[in-house]
Amino acid sequence: MSHYISLGEVNLWYDEKGAGNPVVLLHGNFSDSRDFAGNLDALETDHRLLLPDRRGHGHTADVPGPITIDNMAADMIAFVERISSGPVSLVGYSAGASVALWVATKRPDLVTGLVLISCAFDPAALLMRPDAEGDWPPTVVEAYGELSPDGVDHFPVIARKIAASVNDGSPLTTQDLATVTHPTLVIAADDDIVTLEHTTELYRALPDSYLAVVPGSSHLLLFEHPELCTKFVSNFIAGR
Repeated sequence: MSHYISLGEVNLWYDEKGAGNPVVLLHGNFSDSRDFAGNLDALETDHRLLLPDRRGHGHTADVPGPITIDNMAADMIAFVERISSGPVSLVGYSAGASVALWVATKRPDLVTGLVLISCAFDPAALLMRPDAEGDWPPTVVEAYGELSPDGVDHFPVIARKIAASVNDGSPLTTQDLATVTHPTLVIAADDDIVTLEHTTELYRALPDSYLAVVPGSSHLLLFEHPELCTKFVSNFIAGR
């Protein structure tokens, strides 16, 4: 069941599925909550799944000003405060994982555990970065236009905002990561756009962390190995 919720200037859309302990799934950049279709949405069998579309993504319209990691984290903090009576499991993919990590550093009381899939805590670790002026794959632009209240012609604006947030973004430090005491599962592809060295640094800096590297996979690991990734996440959230 889909809803809109007003979070200050952002009229945020989210989908809700299943029942049980709350799990929030945070999608990547240049996409939306459809990132989890056919993979982690299977968690609805045992959990209350909450799938928000971040500002400027999916069904959620853009608002004036930049799209930064800081304001995306603030949106998600407000979302969890409004939508859940207690702390939640945060599962983030790509940029959504970075947002989840920022939420955990700023409001640890809202989080019971973390799953970080293809996560960069420092944008400098990305092997590929968005080019605001580059040619975007038609499938990405078309997918944006299918859902965006702003229309497909607004895509270049979003591209510039996200490119700026990645290229000029503020990194977390390993000292910041050391404050995240929640149980955390770090999942990465063996051929990801985040360097394996950075993934290892993330894993080692988190006090209570577990690492899974998916063989034969790229940054699209959720689509390439949906059953394996879902099994990792499901078992971890269940404490197995």
